[in-house]
Amino acid sequence: MAADRRRAYRDGVLGALFVPWRRSSTWWQLGHVALSLPIGVVAFVAVVVLAATSASLVITFPLAIPVVWLLFVCGRGIGRLERSRVRELLAAELPDPVRPLPPGSWWSHWKARFGDRARWKELAHALVLLPLGVLGFVVAGAVWGGSAALLALPAYVGHLPGGTAKFWLFDVGPGAGVLGLAVVGAVGLAVVAPWATVLLARLSAAEARWLLGPRPSDDLAARVTELETSRTAAVDSAEAERRRIERDLHDGAQQRLVALAVTLGEARERLADDPEAGRELVEQSHEEAKAALKEIRDLVRGIHPVILEDRGLDAALSAIVARSPVPVTLDVQVDERPPAAVESAAYFVVAEALTNVARHAEAHRAWVTLARQRDRLLVEVRDDGRGGADEAAGTGLGGLHDRVTALGGWMHVVSPPGGPTTLTVELPCGS
Repeated sequence: MAADRRRAYRDGVLGALFVPWRRSSTWWQLGHVALSLPIGVVAFVAVVVLAATSASLVITFPLAIPVVWLLFVCGRGIGRLERSRVRELLAAELPDPVRPLPPGSWWSHWKARFGDRARWKELAHALVLLPLGVLGFVVAGAVWGGSAALLALPAYVGHLPGGTAKFWLFDVGPGAGVLGLAVVGAVGLAVVAPWATVLLARLSAAEARWLLGPRPSDDLAARVTELETSRTAAVDSAEAERRRIERDLHDGAQQRLVALAVTLGEARERLADDPEAGRELVEQSHEEAKAALKEIRDLVRGIHPVILEDRGLDAALSAIVARSPVPVTLDVQVDERPPAAVESAAYFVVAEALTNVARHAEAHRAWVTLARQRDRLLVEVRDDGRGGADEAAGTGLGGLHDRVTALGGWMHVVSPPGGPTTLTVELPCGS
């Protein structure tokens, strides 16, 4: 039992020491550290030259304007490059905190760049990158190169001048001293160098988060803005839905019911004098009543289909697909039913998308796929039509976008001219 505990302790300690060797991320981190110095030199020189030029031209302010513009454009490029480098080599995602430029003239864009704190932080990162690159190059070069040199010292010490390796305070010749230094080099390569690389990469990632990532207050403000936008979109969507229902009732069922009342009134007057004409009017009224009932059923189905509530997405969407004039392949992989609001949104997304396919796409076939992945419901509608779908073109995509964003989801449409068109929606549906 004691031997087992000692073995487990030894394996745990040794395993922790050699963790960097078992992770491929260590070598990506080493690449990041190695690239920091050359990128830092270029970024530092570019920013310092442009900043010094801008300062020297500040007396003649109009001449400084294009140089300052170029300075922030350069900083923006460096920021984007560094975020992608951190993402690919350090596996750290850094959301871009730079605000989009407002609509307007070049002067408004210039002022927006000058007043954006995040753009100034990108310039600061370009300056800080050089000393960080020097530090990483020196430390990584010392631990990796120095450890490798010590490990190989027994092989070449005899070929050095005087047959000895000269250090600051002592000289070492062939023998036990050289073997001891080789052991130190082996430990350096096996333990010190990988962990030094990991620590340097963590330092670089922390600096990048501080200067290139958003502040917590920025995240909160962005979330508040997103919620306000979603709330406005939900209100607008509800108002548009109310107007649609009112219009459908007025133009459809209400008009048919008015015509039905008029026809029944005529039939009542003619039944006594002309029974045959009266019966024809009653038959006409019967057809009008059936047409009005169908329109009311369609309207109710558009508000909230009963089949969706009773049998779920697969059955409800199968009914839509069966009514579609364009052949549709349906694939629903939703084992656990999502919340009712999410089900309803997914139903109407597919219904509106297939309506657009039938009316505008000139497609020969469409494909609908729904899948639930943990706490997200993914919806995709594709067709082989002519493409060119646009949310601003009044095809109902704008309303779908509002409905989706109100639930905290996102929608993306890819529809190049000539097709094909792909509508992708992702909806949060809880765990």
